[in-house]
Amino acid sequence: MTLRPATPADFPFIRALAQRPDYAPYITDEPDDRLAAYLADPGCRLLIWEDQAGPAGLGLFCEIGDPSGRVELRRLALARAGQGEGAAFLRALVDYAFATLGAERLWLDASGENLRAQRAYVRAGFTLEGRLRDHWFRPAMGRTVDLMLYGMLRQEWQALS
Repeated sequence: MTLRPATPADFPFIRALAQRPDYAPYITDEPDDRLAAYLADPGCRLLIWEDQAGPAGLGLFCEIGDPSGRVELRRLALARAGQGEGAAFLRALVDYAFATLGAERLWLDASGENLRAQRAYVRAGFTLEGRLRDHWFRPAMGRTVDLMLYGMLRQEWQALS
């Protein structure tokens, strides 16, 4: 499995993931022009995780180049969720943030109702740093949910190795 930069040819794969019933409550489905804007923005990296069969996941990093060294992992999704690939996928994204992007701090968020993601982030070495109550309106759910904030520092990533 490798990470590579996304191209416009990947947009149907990316949008199909966001439209899946199991992801729709948690991932925003963005139009092609917004996905293209991520490709053009030097502060973002839209990546595809793939194997010999083709795309298997996506990751979107933002806030690259922030003077604080902070990088946000804004979006991630696997095509074959629940198949035992999640830990390796998340580790590849974390390693990319610190080793390739030079992050000093990596952060992400999760819906308070997405318990599977929350468990995965803690297993990967992230620390729950906060909860914003009734913060995030999710149209697919028709309600506002809590937003859980997770972070990892460079020294914590180094200790994982």
